[in-house]
Amino acid sequence: MTDVARPRPDDPLPHAPSPWAGSEMPSRRDGPPFHMTEMIEAEPALAVRLLARLADASGPAATLAAAIRATSQRGRPIIVTGCGTSEHGAQGSVEILRQAMRHSGLPWRIGEAGVPAAAQALEASLEDELGGEGALVIAVSHEGGTWATNLALEQARASGSTVALLTVSDGSPGAALADIAVTTLELDQSWCHTVGYLSPILAAAAVGAHLSRKPINPEAVGRLLGAGLAPDAVKATDRLAESLANVEGLIVVGSGTDRTAARELVLKVEEGAHLPAAMRDLETVLHGHLAGMDEGTGVVLILTDPARREERGTRAAGVLRATSAIGSKNGTILGEDYLPVISEALTPAGRLLVPAAPGLPPTVAALLGSAVPLQLLTERLARIRGVDPDPIRRDDPAYLRAAEAAG
Repeated sequence: MTDVARPRPDDPLPHAPSPWAGSEMPSRRDGPPFHMTEMIEAEPALAVRLLARLADASGPAATLAAAIRATSQRGRPIIVTGCGTSEHGAQGSVEILRQAMRHSGLPWRIGEAGVPAAAQALEASLEDELGGEGALVIAVSHEGGTWATNLALEQARASGSTVALLTVSDGSPGAALADIAVTTLELDQSWCHTVGYLSPILAAAAVGAHLSRKPINPEAVGRLLGAGLAPDAVKATDRLAESLANVEGLIVVGSGTDRTAARELVLKVEEGAHLPAAMRDLETVLHGHLAGMDEGTGVVLILTDPARREERGTRAAGVLRATSAIGSKNGTILGEDYLPVISEALTPAGRLLVPAAPGLPPTVAALLGSAVPLQLLTERLARIRGVDPDPIRRDDPAYLRAAEAAG
């Protein structure tokens, strides 16, 4: 264990520097607790603080909710964009906003005019027109300095769109491009972002609460996140990590809202534990991809989205039976509601249980409930594999040169 003075989990994290500057590589630690460890432990209390602050009826989250409502009522595009972890934050935000709009009498179905859609930042920036007059483009960027995301914001402004940003600080280059900045204030201290994933989901939840006029209980969110850090949950995470630490590659499977979490787990284990991984949609994994899997493959199925539970649960059980038949090491991040459908025999590598949170919007509960389990699983994989997750391998000269070569 690294001999460091540990911050208290309830203490607020540092703000972004003022004047703004991009973060520097986290200090090197030769073992846990990593900066990532401390960030995960800080998340329950951070969520309570952030949601309480963004509940202000005259604050930026409420302002963004009003802009979404007006844009949707005009039938104009609402595009949510980001890159890396922030792209997953953008995808999760779309799911949250669609659910809030459904309960607000606004269009919410995929393909309807005025319904939010996600777009990768670079691809969005390459559009001849991004949004256009009367449209709304919402970017997610933890520090507000991501090159591709800011290109997308520039293109949106040039196209006549209103521009919003979910970010840490209103002093960043991205915030300077935004008409509305929803700031989360507390800066992730690890480059293997955990707070950087959670914060935009919390911000979107706050915006959704203003849209639906149904407040979110910050304490309920804190308890849901804290459940992933309870002793039994940590023990289960250790077991799953030990089962998966030496696989040749990891396949993460998700459906519905859980596709966002599946993509985030893939990114986390690749950058934080240096384990090759890929995301597959629940049905897609059976269409050709199965041929590339064998007994050296680890599988994590994320199943927390309560919508269409019977259909998702039945198909998920079929996927696990198929991967079991070829010897893959199966584990899961599983909502408690799915326990009757997914037997323990189908997940011999282990299972991380997400408790029900009936007081929260279902999409919000699914995204938040899976956040700590996927992050802590990554951190435990990093421990077992002897990896410091914080620098995302930029402490290795070859990988630093690779980053610099990309420009």
